[in-house]
Amino acid sequence: MAPPAARLARLSRSVTFSASHRLHSKALSDEENLKLFGKCNNPNGHGHNYKVIVTVRGEIDPVSGMVMNLTDLKEYMQEAIMEPLDHKNLDKDVPYFADVVSTTENVAVFIWENLKKLLPTGTLYKVKVYETDQNIVIYKGEETI
Repeated sequence: MAPPAARLARLSRSVTFSASHRLHSKALSDEENLKLFGKCNNPNGHGHNYKVIVTVRGEIDPVSGMVMNLTDLKEYMQEAIMEPLDHKNLDKDVPYFADVVSTTENVAVFIWENLKKLLPTGTLYKVKVYETDQNIVIYKGEETI
């Protein structure tokens, strides 16, 4: 009897963090920023309760039955997402956003880059960020079109 074929699976875990930010581009005038970002350009900022779903992929280990140990994934997400972002002002507390507009798209890229440094090579599949129930960004590491 032949050994069973390797089975690929995707595993997801979610976290929620709270952060404030101001949508503002240094490349635009104050008037252009207000026109583009509206109330989200409030000089005092505004906040969100972000939900992030991280998906990894890989072979199901025949011994453990897992793609990845969820405890390990939880620790990676704590280090890559919660520690740098939770209860922070993204624009003032996170150096990455000093010159990058703190849109949800860029938050997803930030999380991807942080996780990529921690996870085993090739396992990170998708980062899904909910800014609100209606505003969602999915990033899969596509850096160029």
